[in-house]
Amino acid sequence: MQLGARNLAGSCTASLYDSMTILHITADMDPRSGGVCQAVRTMIAGLAGRGVSSEVVSLDDPTLSYVAAAQFPLHALGPGRGPWTYSPRLGPWLADNLRRFDAVVVHGLWLYTSYAARRAWRSQGAAAPPLFVMPHGMLDPYFQRAPGRRIKAVRNWLYWKVVEGAVINEATGVLFTCEEERRLAREPFRPYQPKRELVVGLGVEEPPAFSPVMRAASAAALPTVHQPYLLFISRIHEKKGVDMLVSAYADGAAGPTGPPLVVAGPGLETPYGHVVRAIATGATAGAVTFPGMLAGDAKWGAFYGAAAFVLPSHQENFGIAVVEALACGKPVLISNQINIWREIEAAGAGLVADDTPAGTHELLARWAQLPAAEQQAMGQRARASFERYFAVGPATDRLLAALVP
Repeated sequence: MQLGARNLAGSCTASLYDSMTILHITADMDPRSGGVCQAVRTMIAGLAGRGVSSEVVSLDDPTLSYVAAAQFPLHALGPGRGPWTYSPRLGPWLADNLRRFDAVVVHGLWLYTSYAARRAWRSQGAAAPPLFVMPHGMLDPYFQRAPGRRIKAVRNWLYWKVVEGAVINEATGVLFTCEEERRLAREPFRPYQPKRELVVGLGVEEPPAFSPVMRAASAAALPTVHQPYLLFISRIHEKKGVDMLVSAYADGAAGPTGPPLVVAGPGLETPYGHVVRAIATGATAGAVTFPGMLAGDAKWGAFYGAAAFVLPSHQENFGIAVVEALACGKPVLISNQINIWREIEAAGAGLVADDTPAGTHELLARWAQLPAAEQQAMGQRARASFERYFAVGPATDRLLAALVP
């Protein structure tokens, strides 16, 4: 399909793309998974706003309720088998359908989906649409260097040599969510020779406007917490640095009369979650609250009621929750292992430190020492940074400029 030249600044109109259809290939569209799944859904919504249709082929179980509830064509060909999520139905489906699309985006790596996509794409030769790969941070060197991942690192290196290197190097282009992700992707594997590296960003949908319903929902979820508070929303997992956050808070980094700390997310029942709760016993009684996973009005009410959002993660390709906090006008206190930290620091939308116990202590202490007026001004800059870097519209235009140069 020839659409002609595009304005790379993003001034394209919906009519230019009305007959365009994109195929997204991913292993999992379960909304509870977040991450890649949420990114794909947001991307589809943004494309729809530009008149572009999207379909998804995944390895989900077709009997699951969220498949039928999808607001776009979702071809669920699973469930995938084993850790590779193999499905004998994916290859034939791609062979029969690939030519229907104007561009194909493979989301994520290391699973059967990328292997099957490359194989089907190559088999169709010049008639195949352009194929793009979006790693979503899965080429980050953290995953090859983390102490607990040595066996997986060897496995990934071998798999790169046999399969994944060809996926990356033969694709029409590789799409990145930010400049830091693009830079880091060059480090862990060889040969790494993609034809095109394209930083397209990742839009996050505008949050719903604050309402009294949100206030009531968050108050019900946090009945003993007074506002404003420091807020963590993510998985309670070692990679997120939750132990460092709770430890720094328990040590008084946020000040002797600092705001409460809310640690919201799934994972409390895991061994790591038990460790985090044990650390919290060193804080002032009731100062650390674990409400579990927050969703809907309770989640947005928690964002709007917070003084700042905190995430001292050891690795985060993008950090959707970070951007959601910015969109709500909340400063973010983050580690420099969250790949969008440069944009946030440049915008003055938060504080950045190392992903270490000392760095996490520094984040809380620096925030506590800021005058109230500067905390408020940082919140205003947070909202401005969302509009500039992370809103859906600009990200969609960058994506379209990459897919249809």
